[in-house]
Amino acid sequence: MHPELLSLSLFFFVTSCSPGPNNIVASHSGFNHGVKKTIPLMLGVIFGFTSMLSLVNFGLINIFKLYPIIQKILVFTGSAFLVYLAYRISFSKSSNQKEKLEPVKFIETFLFQFLNPKGVIVAIIAVSTYIESGDNFFTYSFWLLTSAFFFAIFSILFWTLIGKFMRKFATNEKFIKWFNYVMSALLLGCIATFYY
Repeated sequence: MHPELLSLSLFFFVTSCSPGPNNIVASHSGFNHGVKKTIPLMLGVIFGFTSMLSLVNFGLINIFKLYPIIQKILVFTGSAFLVYLAYRISFSKSSNQKEKLEPVKFIETFLFQFLNPKGVIVAIIAVSTYIESGDNFFTYSFWLLTSAFFFAIFSILFWTLIGKFMRKFATNEKFIKWFNYVMSALLLGCIATFYY
């Protein structure tokens, strides 16, 4: 067992449950499409983040330390994608209009995890803080990845259900439009946190 399992669990609880791109998009999808149609998005986040964390843990951390510019490029590229996503959310059609924004697909969400600035930063901090080389490397890695997987499930489901719950208050198209604007603004707000 990892000697700092409580600290590790608290770290993943805070970082996975706090507002971020994945959680905001999950709430938006839960609100507009319901839980069932959001499942591919949720699975993309869960398996994508865990895969990205595995890559960082088993080698990319050394590349990031040698070439910090790579991390900056990932943050910039991820930020650009988030601006595009915020635009799509902000101007998505409401329920009675044609060409309603489709739910985000599994592969899109899975691949985004490798560009998600918050996720990449969390992975680097987690590996740098909770993994040490030596005899315990694989044991610590197991607990790191297991904790990340569990809290990814918990947080993405929680935020999807928040969106689904908010749908009960959507009594008119104006509310839906404003909900989409707020989700879009929160997504743009996340970008600012990546640079401070």
